Amino acid sequence: MTRRKDAPAPDTGQVDGPVEGSVDGKAGAPAAAEAPLLTLRDGLPPVIDTESGLAEACAALAAASGPVAIDAERASGYRYSARAYLIQLRREGAGTWLVDPIAFDSLAPLQEALAGTEWILHAATQDLPCLREVGLEPASLFDTELAGRLLGYPRVGLATLVETLLGQRMRKEHSAADWSTRPLPESWLEYAALDVEVLLELRELMAAELEDTGKAEWARQEFDHLLGFEPTVRQEAWRRVSGVHKLRGRRSVGVARALWEARDEIASRRDVTPGRVIPDGAIVAAAAALPTDRASLLGTQGFHGRGAERYANTWVRTVQEVLELPEDQLPTRAPRQEGPPHPRVWADRDPVADRRFKAARAAMLTLAEDLGLPVENLLTPDYVRRTMWAPPETREPADLADALRDQLRDLGARPWQVELVTGALTGAVLLGDVEPPPEDEPLDDGTDDRS
Repeated sequence: MTRRKDAPAPDTGQVDGPVEGSVDGKAGAPAAAEAPLLTLRDGLPPVIDTESGLAEACAALAAASGPVAIDAERASGYRYSARAYLIQLRREGAGTWLVDPIAFDSLAPLQEALAGTEWILHAATQDLPCLREVGLEPASLFDTELAGRLLGYPRVGLATLVETLLGQRMRKEHSAADWSTRPLPESWLEYAALDVEVLLELRELMAAELEDTGKAEWARQEFDHLLGFEPTVRQEAWRRVSGVHKLRGRRSVGVARALWEARDEIASRRDVTPGRVIPDGAIVAAAAALPTDRASLLGTQGFHGRGAERYANTWVRTVQEVLELPEDQLPTRAPRQEGPPHPRVWADRDPVADRRFKAARAAMLTLAEDLGLPVENLLTPDYVRRTMWAPPETREPADLADALRDQLRDLGARPWQVELVTGALTGAVLLGDVEPPPEDEPLDDGTDDRS
């Protein structure tokens, strides 16, 4: 992973950490002693960057037993690609191994050594794509972050879980390092090795808690679902540039799109993060000012530094080309709508759907609180919106419930989710059809205003 996976869970209304001057979050008492710092129990292993070293690692890992803890470091913020620049592995009986994937044409021997082994990852969706890119694919997995969410922990970052469950504190000083650096500093390598140091113990404790709380089957289905995870390919990704929505006129919006695409092509070719070519703010500023020569371009806010000057002719030519485009080739100011509109407009566009959605949202929040997990893990919010915007036509309760189950399965809900939420969503659909009573008219108290 590129950064310590210690982001908080979505807001649950709970305080992230202990109150200052408190013990276990209880105000008014002295602060608890700081947890001891986690250290490497076996020392720092060397980085494997030769075929003979890889063969040794594969032999040791294959001969060991139990699941394997695995993690990857990327160079987000420095590189365009999301490739892995270091892979860390730990297995009972084999210890920890650090593998440099850049040094090898293929990691097929490592995949073979791990065949049939459960992988333990933290925030698996961050690492699965870059591991798959180098030929590493799990047969089964256990995600400690996702387990933490299902168990209702208010914060599910790795460092927080390690401190909460194992009573040890993790370092965070290299969370934003450029892992494409070679050679990697020893302190960085120690930081990376620590990310797999305690995953085996963490998995054992969390698996037991999942069993005790009756959530083990939920977790199994979620982990199986993660095996097919694919990163979302965003349509019209250029619209995510901050400030684009404030641009006036399709011509300016078209310039923003073209500059983003030109920057993206340069960043991809150089394998640097796009913001290191020119910042997002420069794109929006140029789209508003429409500079058509080098001097005016370089005088535009944000166009300073090597990327702005080195590719100045590209930026100017891009603006000029958009200014010559016919109107029908320019993008619209608003993005194309896919799926239901935003719920904030439902009351005006479809009051019945609005009542359905509000009833469903309230029911889901209550159910999630009762089950002790975040509402977004109970069911993907988009599935709630889609089923409430366009529910099945039948209103016979049993048939409606069956049809909703089918609809949820088609959307991608897992069986445990379908079983838990169908009743709540069925009730919301039926409740939405009920017209609210008219607002009460002022009561006649029998007095006569005439005097």
